[in-house]
Amino acid sequence: MIRVHLASSLRDLTDGVSEVEVEAATVRRLVNKLDERFPGMGDRLAEGVSVSINGEIIPDALYEELPEGAEVHFLPTLSGG
Repeated sequence: MIRVHLASSLRDLTDGVSEVEVEAATVRRLVNKLDERFPGMGDRLAEGVSVSINGEIIPDALYEELPEGAEVHFLPTLSGG
């Protein structure tokens, strides 16, 4: 199982749930399963979030494989200027 931590900006889709466990082998499959469980989550994640797997932020993480027991954080992307 993958432990998923959801940023506060995503919790309006989860009725306030901040953490869930999901069975998925890749980030893409994880996003699909989250969207099944929380409709609209896939679109929101596609808008731009950073993905951290076991504490490491992964660029272009969609096809990244997830090791069993991984912790994944979906974090809002920050822009600077």
